[in-house]
Amino acid sequence: MLRFGLIGCGRIGIRHARLLSDISGAELAAVCDIKAERAEKFAKEFNVPFYSDYLKMVETEHPDTVNICTPSGMHAEHAINCAGKVPNIICEKPMALKLADADRMIETCASKKSRLFIVKQNRFNLPIIKLREALDHGRFGKLYLATVRVHWRRMQDYYDMDDWHGTWAMDGGVLTNQASHHIDMLQWMLGPISNVFAMTDTMLHKIEVEDIGVALLKARSGAVGIIEATTNTSPEDLEGSINVYGENGTVEIGGFAMNRISTWKFDRMTDEDGRIATEFNQNPPDVYGFGHRAYLEHVIDGIVNNKQGLIDGFEARKSLEIITAIYESAETSRMITLPFTPSKCRLGR
Repeated sequence: MLRFGLIGCGRIGIRHARLLSDISGAELAAVCDIKAERAEKFAKEFNVPFYSDYLKMVETEHPDTVNICTPSGMHAEHAINCAGKVPNIICEKPMALKLADADRMIETCASKKSRLFIVKQNRFNLPIIKLREALDHGRFGKLYLATVRVHWRRMQDYYDMDDWHGTWAMDGGVLTNQASHHIDMLQWMLGPISNVFAMTDTMLHKIEVEDIGVALLKARSGAVGIIEATTNTSPEDLEGSINVYGENGTVEIGGFAMNRISTWKFDRMTDEDGRIATEFNQNPPDVYGFGHRAYLEHVIDGIVNNKQGLIDGFEARKSLEIITAIYESAETSRMITLPFTPSKCRLGR
């Protein structure tokens, strides 16, 4: 039984807490939030101790793992401070807001022998698993295009609920927050990205950061990637989708959390293809999708059996570099060649 300490009792923290209280092999041991009254409310619901100081929680409870569910701009600090004190660290996306901070997280966790896992739950959506299997089996042939679209709705009160939402220093905009999973998915399918060109704007919300962004990516393989992301969709969430196009096939995974197969066509279809196209078409109840449970079970299995995690710090850094390059391009109106050192990107400042 692995004991988990939760750092951050906000919107995503409640999801982690409920899953950890229900997953075999996991035990929620304690919760922490800088707002003691919020931590106390959590503690009563889950019948665990609460803290307002996460280091005190770690030193007192000795959890096997901490789950960092704090504001994005605090992820690096919390992970680095927990390294060496806790054997395993699970950090929500994005892993950090600055590439330099992501590198410090990776280096510190490695040097202090703490395993670092970054939450990318949509990689565990069943349609995404099937898409990746088709890609690995070479069914697409040569890839030439992949697109992701995040057309969601966030009202102004979403940004107003906490003072860190919609800021450069602590949050980032639609690309860092809502679309980060989709950008991760795009690079996971296309492979290493060599060039990025982007435009962003703030159209409808009173926030520092962007509520709309578009980007054009070039993969080292020659394939092209396109990103569309906005939180302005009216009147409600429309889609969170990915399309992959190859010389021998086309797949579209739609819904609003990359959870529903809309198109599954290959030059050479199999009996299983018919089953995949009809069975994997269910929308999840919310934009988090179905993958958080599968992700946490994957991490527990990796810890208990000493297996390599699917998304470690190195893997999660790839999408953060793309996001950083998008902002750099938008600020400079230039194409950015990866790898690069950010100079104009405001994320994390």
